[in-house]
Amino acid sequence: MFNTAAATPKSQATRAHILSTALHSFRERGLDAATMRDLASSADVSLGSAYYYFPSKEAIIQAYYDEVQAEHARRVSAGLSGQNLSFKERLAVTFHSKLEILQGDRKLLGALFRFTGEPLHPLSALGPGTLRNRQQSLAVFTSAIGDQRLPDDIRSLLPTALWALHMGILLYFVYDDSPQQERTHRLVDGAITLLTRLLSLAKLPFLKPIRGSVLQLLLDAGLVPAGQATTVPGVQSASTISPQEEEESQ
Repeated sequence: MFNTAAATPKSQATRAHILSTALHSFRERGLDAATMRDLASSADVSLGSAYYYFPSKEAIIQAYYDEVQAEHARRVSAGLSGQNLSFKERLAVTFHSKLEILQGDRKLLGALFRFTGEPLHPLSALGPGTLRNRQQSLAVFTSAIGDQRLPDDIRSLLPTALWALHMGILLYFVYDDSPQQERTHRLVDGAITLLTRLLSLAKLPFLKPIRGSVLQLLLDAGLVPAGQATTVPGVQSASTISPQEEEESQ
């Protein structure tokens, strides 16, 4: 979405400067008010130079998404590395660090969340344009799960469930006007406590058929990446179900 051909230190510095200036403008003025010409002027570069590095405002936001995901992965890796943390503590590091990264961007997030309802918009959190970012985020949540002892079906479903939970929390975060968004952090702690308790119950053997049905349902709906369920016995991706099997199941 943006030009990465030039990789000299000078060009990297120019690109970083344009990105930083543009994000500052978005935070101050809003996403819609700032034009590419405004952003180029604020960064003291020509309009052609701005377009060279970022063909559109959407490209700038995509670069912002990339930076947020990279920083989240870095913080989670540092927070979990060499630490003998409980599963609950590992999840807390993962969720709270994302809120800390986005602490000053609630206004910008509010503007970006509106694109979620436009599936084909390049900035939609659920659209094809942000698929790589979702995959990166799922990888972070997978690392937080670590070697926690879980049934294969729960392990397949959990990264997506955690990602969905964190998206809901981010939406609440945008509206949270408590000091330093304390209510959101308390919500995270409460949700993690509840989740770990529910997982203890969900691991019971007699619930395995129900877990399998839920996973199959979400897999068929495309809400769980097919690769996450390839090792779960009895669960098939929609592409591997034959027409005869589909007819027999009806």
